[in-house]
Amino acid sequence: MEKYSIRSFIQETAQSDTKNGLFELEKEHLLELNINNQTIMIKKGAMVAYDGEIKFTREGMLSKGVGNLLKKAVSGEGTSMMKASGTGRVYVADLAKKVRVLYLENETINVNGNDVLAHEESIKSDIKMMKSVAGIMGGGLFQVHLNGTGHVAITTHGDPLTLLVKPGKPVYTDPNATVAWSGNLTPKIKTDISLKTFIGRGSGESFQLQFEGDGWVIVQPYEETYGTAE
Repeated sequence: MEKYSIRSFIQETAQSDTKNGLFELEKEHLLELNINNQTIMIKKGAMVAYDGEIKFTREGMLSKGVGNLLKKAVSGEGTSMMKASGTGRVYVADLAKKVRVLYLENETINVNGNDVLAHEESIKSDIKMMKSVAGIMGGGLFQVHLNGTGHVAITTHGDPLTLLVKPGKPVYTDPNATVAWSGNLTPKIKTDISLKTFIGRGSGESFQLQFEGDGWVIVQPYEETYGTAE
């Protein structure tokens, strides 16, 4: 049947040649990077295909002035990035998560370290760990502080929801479901023993991230788990 022919399948799924921007959503779960004598930072292990003359070089996000203790505390693919340099097209994805492209104009955002898919080299990144969470969550919660002008691609399980944080009206989120928040906000840890049997996967106190001030926080309809370091 023509509907199920190989030709039909190829026509339906073929890459698009009409999108030539640096960061393009080829599919909702697949990011296309059109690199022209440039360098893009992409999440280690996220490349699924490429064409042209592209060189990949690993670069550890934790290698710049961060102690060995922090290196041991953080685990998972989100701990390192790699450089994609040259001219060609690179396709990146992460566990079929949805991809969102943001363009920063001398702005700052904080992103869960596991949800950074790619960013331009012009964007400065700095990784930080929420020390007060390290002993509670497996491996702790680490965030990437992104600042500058350029494209950033983040990922979410399912469709994200952005909650507005207003003065006097704090917002509380599950750390495992928190994706990103505005650069001017600094989350605090809020524990609630009475909720420990209803919220969260652990057997200890229930805890949330508390956001206060004027900004926003992005959550996903999924609780991401983090492995512990050996």
